[in-house]
Amino acid sequence: MDIDDGAGDRRSRFASSRSCRTFPSKFPTPPIPANYSRLDLSKVRSTALLKPFDFCLCLANPDWESEPFDFLINGVLVRMSLGQFLFRNGISAEKTLEIEYIRAVVPRKEEDPCLHDDWVSAVDGSSPGFILTGCYDGLGRVWEAGTCTHLLEGHSEPVTSVSIINPGGGESFSVATASKDRTLRLWKFNTEDPTNNPLRITAYKILHGHGAAVQSVAAQTSGNMVCSGSWDSTINLWQTDEPDSEGADVSIKKRKTAGEAKESQLEGEAVSSLVGHTQCVSSVKWPEREIIYSTSWDHSIRKWDVDTGKDILNIPCSKALNCLDIGGEGSALVAAGGSDPILRIWDPRRPGTSAPIGQFSSHTSWVTACKWHESSWFHILSASYDGKVMLWDMRTIWPLFVIDSHKDNKVLCVDWWKGDSVVSGGADTKLCISSGVSVQ
Repeated sequence: MDIDDGAGDRRSRFASSRSCRTFPSKFPTPPIPANYSRLDLSKVRSTALLKPFDFCLCLANPDWESEPFDFLINGVLVRMSLGQFLFRNGISAEKTLEIEYIRAVVPRKEEDPCLHDDWVSAVDGSSPGFILTGCYDGLGRVWEAGTCTHLLEGHSEPVTSVSIINPGGGESFSVATASKDRTLRLWKFNTEDPTNNPLRITAYKILHGHGAAVQSVAAQTSGNMVCSGSWDSTINLWQTDEPDSEGADVSIKKRKTAGEAKESQLEGEAVSSLVGHTQCVSSVKWPEREIIYSTSWDHSIRKWDVDTGKDILNIPCSKALNCLDIGGEGSALVAAGGSDPILRIWDPRRPGTSAPIGQFSSHTSWVTACKWHESSWFHILSASYDGKVMLWDMRTIWPLFVIDSHKDNKVLCVDWWKGDSVVSGGADTKLCISSGVSVQ
């Protein structure tokens, strides 16, 4: 793209990820002023295919609104005027630039919040049919179309983490919850159950073994196991299936009411433990069958070999860490946030270095949660005690947008739902949903 420096009549060129587009030669396109922002460029891009007369009318009308676009030069998103971008990146204004354009990522609509009775501490949006939440009132909840359809009752302390074990389960689903009561619980429910009132269900299996509050739970991709991180500094691995063979490590517990058995529950013990962290294991992820990642307040991220029980990678960090997610390029990048306002990104495929490849620092308080978009190499969400949810793109250090639905209340959890909605929960007792967030 040519910058307006008085050097005569030139044509401006845009390039998409598939092909290069040049403004039609039927009408002259003026050189682009150096003070143009991406909003000005969006107006130029939106009018590029209009007829010459309509093109001039649109540019001259200050009330005309164009479709928002983002623009990349040399793979970097433009987040300032063209002149400032060229100066900061050492690019000559005399050079003809090839600029990629993509539709800007903006939240289109704020849905009505789903109200809870206490802080919303955990959320899982991996199933397109419903949202699973955990709350400080000790309950798990299933939400469909803004309505609570199931209540998961049984924990005696706040629920700290939730995980849908089989997000593509059709109508029947299994989920796991973790709690400050030192247990995990496994639940089954059917989304076709009547929903006139929330259906109260109890866990089919209670998992005992941690010596302190359980902070995080994650399901293996196959759904056969879950892992959990605890304040006792350990990671435990558990079977999710019901026992059908002799010697299974479970017992049957019958709760009695008025002398009669009311219901039976399985009780399970950990099949193995991963030991190495020295403080609270704040977050766990199980992205591959034989690999588990964990973060801890001991300022480290660890990668574990499930078969051997050994950590095969230890990434040090300068801060206590609260959250973790695996995704991005090749589903291999590690994102983590903790006791400062910075979301950090590491690439464990790069040997011999523990330095992050990216840092995002627009929050003003601790980062509590982060989540990669499952189909994008670039986009990741973060949540913070500052009350904000931010969407980041690896191609710029500035957030693409900020969601302020929680109004300065601490945001404790965040996730994607159905690929184009952001779900978050916090100290305002609300599950907030921002829909229409399309990423490329």
